[in-house]
Order: sequence, then structure tokens, then C-alpha cells
Amino acid sequence: MDIEEEIRSLQLDSDDVHGAINPENKEAEEADIVVEKDEGLKEEIEAIPQPEHVEPQGKEKEVPAPVEDDTAEEVVGDGKRHLNVVFIGHVDAGKSTIGGQILFLSGQVDDRTIQKYEKEAKDKSRESWYMAYIMDTNEEERVKGITVEVGRAHFETETTRFTILDAPGHKSYVPNMISGASQADIGVLVISARKGEFETGYEKGGQTREHVQLAKTLGVSKLLVVVNKMDDPTVNWSKERYDEIESKMIPFLRTSGYNVKKDIQFLPISGLLGYNMKTRLDKSVCPWWSGPCIFEALDTIEVPPRDPKGPFRMPIIDKFKDMGTVVMGKVESGSIQEGESLVVMPNKAQVKVLAIYCDENKVKRAGPGENLRVRVSGIEEEDILSGFVLSSLAKPIAAVTEFVAQLQILELLDNAIFTAGYKAVLHIHSVVEECEIVELLQQIDPKTKKPMKKKVLFVKNGAVVVCRIQVNNLICVEKFSDFAQLGRFTLRTEGKTVAVGKVTDLPASARP
Repeated sequence: MDIEEEIRSLQLDSDDVHGAINPENKEAEEADIVVEKDEGLKEEIEAIPQPEHVEPQGKEKEVPAPVEDDTAEEVVGDGKRHLNVVFIGHVDAGKSTIGGQILFLSGQVDDRTIQKYEKEAKDKSRESWYMAYIMDTNEEERVKGITVEVGRAHFETETTRFTILDAPGHKSYVPNMISGASQADIGVLVISARKGEFETGYEKGGQTREHVQLAKTLGVSKLLVVVNKMDDPTVNWSKERYDEIESKMIPFLRTSGYNVKKDIQFLPISGLLGYNMKTRLDKSVCPWWSGPCIFEALDTIEVPPRDPKGPFRMPIIDKFKDMGTVVMGKVESGSIQEGESLVVMPNKAQVKVLAIYCDENKVKRAGPGENLRVRVSGIEEEDILSGFVLSSLAKPIAAVTEFVAQLQILELLDNAIFTAGYKAVLHIHSVVEECEIVELLQQIDPKTKKPMKKKVLFVKNGAVVVCRIQVNNLICVEKFSDFAQLGRFTLRTEGKTVAVGKVTDLPASARP
């Protein structure tokens, strides 16, 4: 077996927990993440497995092994800003096709490769899927035409380096969608304008609603809403259809917690034909649109600044062996440089940074927001689990089995009562753990945002409650007020999101 195959097989064996809650709203403002109850969040999703230590939901694609070289860059990416963009939306809205088209238009994929995919899709009698093959790389996804894992790719504009995260839209793979959104700074919500398809995705049982609510909870602070398939014969670039979709989406986005004027931008596109993507729409195609194209809109989106001088935090989403132990993750705070000493929490293992890789490049240092592979010494690969956090030695992250949180109940399963003893699966940054509500402390009045005086024994849908949550294994979390991106979480049960929340307090003994 040659060394590349050996590395690949090790990567496939490494366990990767998906369903991550690792938000990226970089201001640690005490934003109220209470999401108003929405009647539409009802769907029957296949139950996700819940063993004692919940194991991975699926592999992230494209995890190439680091290549050894001695020409490490001083800093990452020529000083360009870096943004992680997650593509979300209902199944078959065109997310993978748009991702593929972006890579083609930005020169990441050549004509010959496109022709090969076109032939492959035609042979499967799926001519319109060929662009999606760029992002959907495994055979199962190509045969079924649905994304299962989180696809990852990179492209650049004049001012910004982008990492694309192509999240699955199918309701069975919501934990993988959570994983993608948790690593994102901004979201592209893809909506199909085709007759009947928007309605299916938006109305009761569609993923458009749950994806929007999860994205907000996970810290995706800005959304670009692209109305796709405008070239479809049932639409034919109709302004009436575009306006209808916009008018239905705006109230829902507002109730999900988005500021529609500041955080949301709508634009019409055709992902398959590449219209309004790299260049603006021609008036002969769509006379009524004079706004920007996708590339311009992504280039101008402003996200809250990150703190490169804060305590270092990198939740680990994957690990593998390659001339030592390599961990993967996104830097949520602080900076990292070659040669420094850090600590892996919660097992308090001190490690030394041997090498840092960003995309395919070896670098000497990297700041917040970067997706990295870091080779470390001082710990074995088998002693690391997804959800562990690479932290600064001076200020390590807290490791707890219990914390106090403010929860917004979205919608419980039929006949379920939310009270002490309620069990669910907790998703917080890259941690997926079974948890139990051990005590309800107080109910919050949604109107005044103040605690209610009466003692609370149980709560119903739409309630906001402060409670104590317990997990079986030590997990790394932060208070939302200190570190918003490591203090937001969702609770899911039987494959359905039942509540969203934020960590409000940690035990006094939590700090190591």
C-alpha cells in the first residue's frame, strides 16, 4: 500500500462527529437568541442514533492529507479576509449545482472536467445534475441526486477567500447540516422558484424553515437568499413569482430573529445556467433586476470583526495520523503559531504545535475564522474525540458535566412534557452528547424578558425557561456572554429540533 492510500484509509477510519454547534457570530454580544415559536417546524425525521457517546453522523468530504514542505507562508492568504459560507435550504433547491457553478466560474474546475461530468450525468439520464457533481463527489450522492455529507471547497474573489460548505437539504441529514452551519460565518439560503417547489420547501414539513432557524441559532448572522431556477419554464424570470417568494419569506426570517434590513439580501439567479452569479444579469434576460450578482454580494457582506488576541479556541471536528497526530477544526478565537504550546481540553493534555496547514498551504501562523489542520506532539490520535477543544494554556476552556442555560422550546414531540428528567441530544459547537434536564429554575416572560415569580414544574411549546442541563461525559463549553460562538446550542430528539438555547452559567469549579 503506498503512503497516500495508507493516509486515506486512516482518514476514513478517523471519527468525525457531525451535528456540530460551533457558531460564528463573532461579536460576543449578549444577543437574545430566543426564536419566536413557528407553527411550521413539524417534520418526521429519521431518528439519529444515540449511543452512550454519540458517534459521528457522516464524514466531511475532501480532507486531503497535509503535504510536507519547507516553504511555509508567513501568514494566510495574502492578507485577504476569509469567510466560511454555508449553502442551506430544502432538498433539490439547487445548492450543490450553485456551489459547482461558483467553482467553475472562479476557475477552480476546468472545461474538460465539466464535459466529463456532463457525459456522466447524461448516461444516468440526469442531464441537469452535472454541475452538482463538482460538490457531490461520492457515487451514492450522484445516483440519488441528494447531498449526504458536508461538501467543502474553496474559491477567491479580489478581496476575499471563501470556504464553501455545501450542507445536505434532506431532513434525514439535518445533523450533517448542523455541522456545516456551525462552521460558517454567513449563509446562502437557496430557494427554488419552480412552481410547487418553493411551497414544498417552505410549508409545513419542508426544510427551508428548520434550516433558517438552525442557522440563526448556530450564529450564522447574515443570509444571502438566492431565488434559484428563475430560468425554469414555470417561472421564466417572472418578477411576480420573485416578489411572491420574497413577501412570504420576509415575515418568517423576521420571526426567526434576523434583522431583514441589515442581515438579509435577496437576489434572483439560475444556478444551472450561471446567470447572475459572476456577472450581473443581462437586461435581455431579466429586464427588472438591477441589483448585484452573487460574487458581488458575497464580496460586500460585512461580518462582525474577530478577536485575534483573544484566548485561543479551536473545537476539533476530526483527527487522523500523519507523521504524528493531526487535528482539524475552525479557529473560533485567538491566533496560533508554529512551535507554541497549547492544551487539549477536557483531558488537559499539553501539546506542541509542529505544523499548521490552511487549505493546502503550510503556514507559520493563523488567526480566527480559518479552517486548519494542525499537527501536534504530546498526544495520541486515539486520545482525542471530536468535540475536544484546542485551547490556550493560560486561559483554557471550561470542561463541565453540568451547566445552566436559557432555552427556547420550539416544538416538542406529540405528548411530550418538558420537565425535569427530559432527555435529548445536545449539539454545541462540535460536541454531540446525550443530555438530561435535571431542574427547571425559572420561566421567562417572552414579552418582558423578565423571570416569572411562580415556581415552574413543566413548560409547553414556545416557552422560554432557565434550567440545569447535565451530560454524562465532560464537555467543553463557554458562557454565551463570554464566547457566543461556544455558548449556543440546540436540543434534538428523534431527529427533530425541539429547543434552542444559550449557556448562561457554569459551575464555580468548572475552570481548570
